[in-house]
Amino acid sequence: MRVVIQRTAHASVTIQGHCKSAIKKGLLVLVGIEEADEKEDIEWLCKKIVNLRIFDDENGVMNRSVLDIDGEILVISQFTLHASTKKGNRPSYIKAAKPDVSIPLYEQFCSELSCSLGKEVGTGTFGADMKVELLNDGPVTIWMDTKNKE
Repeated sequence: MRVVIQRTAHASVTIQGHCKSAIKKGLLVLVGIEEADEKEDIEWLCKKIVNLRIFDDENGVMNRSVLDIDGEILVISQFTLHASTKKGNRPSYIKAAKPDVSIPLYEQFCSELSCSLGKEVGTGTFGADMKVELLNDGPVTIWMDTKNKE
């Protein structure tokens, strides 16, 4: 699993002109799933995401997590995170999992992340044409891949 995490002042996802989810201060998490991903990847990522100390403390130092600030999380499925650009100019998405694998893992990821956060996370709709808006706070953007844990 591969994620891009952005610290946000606010974020939302709109599908066919209707706002599906919106958050205030917290994290926008774009998640890409590949065929080799499994439950251990979900558990590792969820623990890392909710404990990632990227929010300022009283001294302006990034020392607080989304849990510490009682923040919110918006999760968006993003198969393009597994784009390969090695050959030519058209990205290949061969490593991205097919829907029969990725949808259950995406749903499990969102459920586990909600449990880790202690409240529901906002989501988009898997496979939909989504319009994602955010005000990146910082900006702070972090990339993680469960295949590069060490």
